[in-house]
Amino acid sequence: MYATTAVHLADKHGVFGFLITQEAPAGKIASELGLDEETLDRLLVLLDSLGVIARNEHGAYYVPAEMAPFLDPASPRSVGGFLSHVMNSTVGRLPQLDGYLTDGKSAVDAALPAPFEVMYKTPKLTEEFLAAMWELTYDVSRELVPLAGLDGVRHLVDIGGASGPFCVAALEATPGLKATVYELPEVGPYVADTVEKYGLQGRLDFAAGDFHNDEFPPTECVAFGYILSGWTDETGLELLRKAHRACDDGGRVLIMDRLFDDDRRGPLPTAVMNVSMHVEAKGRHRTAAEFIGLLESAGFVDCEVHRTTQDKQLVIGFKR
Repeated sequence: MYATTAVHLADKHGVFGFLITQEAPAGKIASELGLDEETLDRLLVLLDSLGVIARNEHGAYYVPAEMAPFLDPASPRSVGGFLSHVMNSTVGRLPQLDGYLTDGKSAVDAALPAPFEVMYKTPKLTEEFLAAMWELTYDVSRELVPLAGLDGVRHLVDIGGASGPFCVAALEATPGLKATVYELPEVGPYVADTVEKYGLQGRLDFAAGDFHNDEFPPTECVAFGYILSGWTDETGLELLRKAHRACDDGGRVLIMDRLFDDDRRGPLPTAVMNVSMHVEAKGRHRTAAEFIGLLESAGFVDCEVHRTTQDKQLVIGFKR
């Protein structure tokens, strides 16, 4: 927790952005950014000890090249938005684990609001959550899109697609494709901002809906990115059945999520997020075989598993 807090604060207060541009000692960083030097010095020593940043022989701190993609606020792989979500949402929920252990999740959660009532409760929380989803999704989607085989697909619907990171990556790589973000109404203005920012007028649109209660728009491809891991097998199966009904014959569904190894002994990032899903949502992370079992139960066939170099992987099912 100390490490997460230190990285979050350094990002929040512009320390990483400053060190991306120049090497500097603690005093200069504090002076330039208007920060308390003693507190900053302690955080910098911790970050250096963790290997997040480094210090040269003159006492100046800098961001090592291998860390720059994750710490540079301008990088598509920046972790800043995700850490803001962790600090402002996940950390506050972790004490619930104590009650889960003694009384069970259902008993504790009965007195708590539904997950997305919290995440979308205020404009600030909505913006932070969508920023976290963009950082977790956009960069890896540039690996996922070629694996998804979208050439020749004319339209996809991204269920719970946040402000559109997967759709943007898919549209950038696939001429002739159109995409729809299917999300709660609160997200509509953020998708409109994405359309404007990336010049996707006429190619990216928004459909408001509640995927628990409403059917999905008809399409050739239904995408679930970090969605099914948030829900139980029963809910996941119902969502996949809706996807099957929405898909044209010959269409496909994309499940893009962290996967456990077959023996469920890792990888570590999936194990960590599996705990997060327990306190923030109602689901769990699964093996590829478990996802394939759900897909086949929903009517999909010829399932495929494709791996990326990052934490998010792809399972495809086809409707024949």
